[in-house]
Amino acid sequence: MNVFQLEIVTPTSLLDQGKISYLRCPGLDGSFGIMHNHREGIIALGVGEIKVETNGKVKWLATSGGFVEISQNRVKMLLETVEASKNIDTKRAEEALKRAKNRRVGSNKNIDEARRDIALLRAVNRLKISKK
Repeated sequence: MNVFQLEIVTPTSLLDQGKISYLRCPGLDGSFGIMHNHREGIIALGVGEIKVETNGKVKWLATSGGFVEISQNRVKMLLETVEASKNIDTKRAEEALKRAKNRRVGSNKNIDEARRDIALLRAVNRLKISKK
């Protein structure tokens, strides 16, 4: 079987996902896939979903962005945040989405537009992944 090693690093954790067969990541210009013998590189990631396939099983993760480094059948993801779909509390995700939407409507000058938009993207992403 054609597999490669996946390691996920966040500011608070190190997750060794072991050998996997496929990885789909949210690039800044759209999603991209990684398989065994992928060309080496470093790619920036945006807010979105990560799909991890191992032995025919799929695992979904939510991320708020980071980088992926591909080298010699080893992939290291350096992420701001990552959450597995099974660990996302749907009710909390829905509440976060409501707060993010209210921030967009409100006229709070202490929160700039870009931060409001990112908060909304993250909330929508977490809610979407929580249902997978």
